[in-house]
Amino acid sequence: MGIIEKIKEIEAEMARTQKNKATEYHLGQLKAKIAKLRTQLLEPPKGSSGAGEGFEVTKYGHGRVALIGFPSVGKSTLLTMLTGTHSEAASYEFTTLTCIPGIIHYNDTKIQLLDLPGIIEGASEGKGRGRQVIAVSKSSDIVLMVLDASKSEGHRQILTKELEAVGLRLNKKPPQIYFKKKKTGGISFNSTAPLTHVDEKLCYQILHEYKIHNAELNLDRLLARMWDEMGLIRVYTKPQGQQPDFTDPVVLSVDRGGCTVEDFCNHIHRNLVKDVKYVLVWGTSARHYPQHCGLGHVLQDEDVVQIVKKKEKEDGGRGRFKSHTNAPARISDREKKAPLKT
Repeated sequence: MGIIEKIKEIEAEMARTQKNKATEYHLGQLKAKIAKLRTQLLEPPKGSSGAGEGFEVTKYGHGRVALIGFPSVGKSTLLTMLTGTHSEAASYEFTTLTCIPGIIHYNDTKIQLLDLPGIIEGASEGKGRGRQVIAVSKSSDIVLMVLDASKSEGHRQILTKELEAVGLRLNKKPPQIYFKKKKTGGISFNSTAPLTHVDEKLCYQILHEYKIHNAELNLDRLLARMWDEMGLIRVYTKPQGQQPDFTDPVVLSVDRGGCTVEDFCNHIHRNLVKDVKYVLVWGTSARHYPQHCGLGHVLQDEDVVQIVKKKEKEDGGRGRFKSHTNAPARISDREKKAPLKT
């Protein structure tokens, strides 16, 4: 039985299985098996020498965009218009037979644009050149669908189905899961948020399907939510004439003391406020860098603050009117001179 037949058999079993609390683990195992089989579809056939023209090209620039679509929908024309790279275009299907790269220069960045051969329905099962096209798409930052405006909405749905069949979730954020394979120690499972779709038992079963018996797994969503809810801001100090210290920020919050410059000074030392002349602020709260600010200025996350203190006043006047002297104040404390010799 081939891979495609195995996938269809599992899908038929899932369709026959009722969804309830008692069958959720069984359905989870079936989903894991399908995902593993679909991954195998993207692998080159066993026994192939690997010779021939490949699709993959070296990554270049700050991002990669893959053009996905059916044959003869305008992908090559779009590549030429955006990048100036020539990609053969014609009125017949399957004009492009390999991956054609181009570079878009936009907002001082370089974006790599890939013109891929057209795919057909069943590409996720290996039909046509779908295996190579989808493999390149998975290495891209963005998948850009190119559709024929004269065709029905069904073309977009077919493309979405083909991509999602091999794990490409379009317009969705990847799950926040940390996974690290280990040599020994079994499976270490840690969750920092309430789990609504999976639990520890189901994760064990999925890892077992992939023959992973030693791993560290962490489903981490709570920390980011906690940070947002607490409203904490980090303020970094900058001593005069030195670089900012980004290792030990002063952490402030509206609910605990406030986020003004005065609150920042009080956090360092209670007596510091009376010595402050002004502060210099770099960051999102400043209108320009640096900005002279007073004690009432409201700081924002990751601001940098340098405190400028008041100069101590000297007693006894200034300049030639200065009466301050280093001589002892009392006559009895003055050093007695030796008597004159006669």
